Amino acid sequence: MSWNTLLYEKRGHAACITLNRPDKLNAVSIEMMKELGALYREVEEDDDVWTLIITGAGRKALCAGADLSVFELTKKNGHTTGIDMWGEPMLANRRQWEVPQEATPPYMEMTKPIICAVNGVACGAGLDLVSTADIAIAADHATFFDPHVSIGVVSGREMVRTARVLPLPVAMRMAVLGKHEQLTAQRAYELGFITEVVPSASLMDRAWELAEIVNRNAPLAVRGTRMAIRKGLSLPIYEAELLAESYRIRCAQTDDGAEGPAAFMEKREPAWKGS
Repeated sequence: MSWNTLLYEKRGHAACITLNRPDKLNAVSIEMMKELGALYREVEEDDDVWTLIITGAGRKALCAGADLSVFELTKKNGHTTGIDMWGEPMLANRRQWEVPQEATPPYMEMTKPIICAVNGVACGAGLDLVSTADIAIAADHATFFDPHVSIGVVSGREMVRTARVLPLPVAMRMAVLGKHEQLTAQRAYELGFITEVVPSASLMDRAWELAEIVNRNAPLAVRGTRMAIRKGLSLPIYEAELLAESYRIRCAQTDDGAEGPAAFMEKREPAWKGS
């Protein structure tokens, strides 16, 4: 399938989605939202893909948030509703009843790990790609901020998610200072928002390298671990531990569950099958 707003590449068991509107700082249009939704589903259903990388085209931006033209498709009777109507009747489908996701992967439903390679500005909805990634790395010139209050808009899920990753006082400072408070890549690393800062020219090489390292591990065990952590964060600790144990038991009954211990005992590299 061809994509108008995205680039898609596969290398071995890794794949990379690139937001491809560099002239718009990779801002999210309605077309991009629809294409991302379809491609995320394709990645999740592709047995050959074990790890996903997300980045932006060019050097200026990972994603500068929603394209302002999107707002014209969220109006009723001249008022902005905040609902992604996309020109359809209001509340015409299930999507409109949910929180707008824009570029966000369905990270609570997808099982496969996500690496975000921040190649420039990440702001507004672009922050979602960082806060929902399992591993986030950034080029040394990258910057992070949330401009919502500076344009008269409540920062919804973007800063709610960011406040789950950054210390609350830092997230609140970003939220209420708006475009006037920007984190450098180094500061974001010091605060734990990203896990690594690399030279701009090396960013994608490092992202592919990290994906390869992840894929040396048992893919089903990686997915079970990822889901246990992600889903467990919204549960009391006891229920979270039970959920994690249920994933452990399921994975133990797979071919890879038998291959891992056998390879360890035989002092050889395991041959993972993802089944």
